[in-house]
Amino acid sequence: MFTPKIPPPDTAPTPATSLVQPLTGLVHPPACTCHHTPTAPAPVPAAPPARPAVRFTPGSLLVATAGGTAVVLVVGTVLVSMLLATAITAASVAVCAVVLRSLLNRPNNR
Repeated sequence: MFTPKIPPPDTAPTPATSLVQPLTGLVHPPACTCHHTPTAPAPVPAAPPARPAVRFTPGSLLVATAGGTAVVLVVGTVLVSMLLATAITAASVAVCAVVLRSLLNRPNNR
C-alpha cells in the first residue's frame, strides 16, 4: 500500500522525450481581414542610467547622527513618562484600596 508504483521501464518516458506531442498542421486565421503590410516593431526604450551609490559627506553624517540621537531621546522620554504615569496610578490605587479597607473594617472606631 505504501510502496511507490513505478511504471515499468518500457512505458516510462525518457528525459529526451516528452509526454506532450507537438501540434503540427495547425494554421491560425489572420487577426484582421484588411490587407496591409506589417510595420516595423516599436523601438525598445533604453534602460535608465544606473543610479549612483549614496555618498555621505561629513556634514550629512553629522546631521544623520544628530537626528537619530534626537529620535532615540524623544522616544525614550515618552516611554519612561508612560511607565512613570503607570507606576503613579498603581500606587495611588493601592493607597485608595488601603484607606477604603480601613474605613470599611472598623466603622465603630470613628
